[in-house]
Amino acid sequence: MKNLTRFLFLIFAAQILASSCSSIMKTYSYKDKKTDLKQYKTYAWINLDHFVEDNKKGNKLYAKYILDLANQELKKKGFILDVENPDAVFLFDTQIENRIAYNQAPQVSVGVGFGGPGYYVGGYVPVAGGQITQENYDEGVLFIEMYDTKTQKLVWRGWAQEKISFTTDLETDIRRAVEQIFMRLPVKHK
Repeated sequence: MKNLTRFLFLIFAAQILASSCSSIMKTYSYKDKKTDLKQYKTYAWINLDHFVEDNKKGNKLYAKYILDLANQELKKKGFILDVENPDAVFLFDTQIENRIAYNQAPQVSVGVGFGGPGYYVGGYVPVAGGQITQENYDEGVLFIEMYDTKTQKLVWRGWAQEKISFTTDLETDIRRAVEQIFMRLPVKHK
């Protein structure tokens, strides 16, 4: 009984430790296979007007911060800001999506079996575990898109998503998201 109690305590401690760890940011990108991104050297931003209105309503509070970080990353890649005649235009947006995750606790079982000459009988009896729990959480998504100004077609998109909560340090996570998204932009001008 003492070993079973110790074992159940270790399972409980492992679940607490796993749930207290911070979530992992996932980043993705898409590139149009027909397009050589090295041809784009100048850029501008489009669709920034809605951020001003959303900011007045209390939404999109980090839009200016994201824009500044993105400009820094584009400058590191050798892009030049040109609002008059850019080769490419970028836009970005943020979303918070409600998600549900289902988890199942490990099934702890005890095996019981016996056999005889020519006949074998076996089975197991579940002792504990196997409970399914539901977790509601919010996932923050930042995406940045790049369009060709002549064809107006999407040539590259990068996005990051991460589980967020009231303890999330949004400024640090946004900085990391912008850096990781632009690491996936496969071009660097000298």
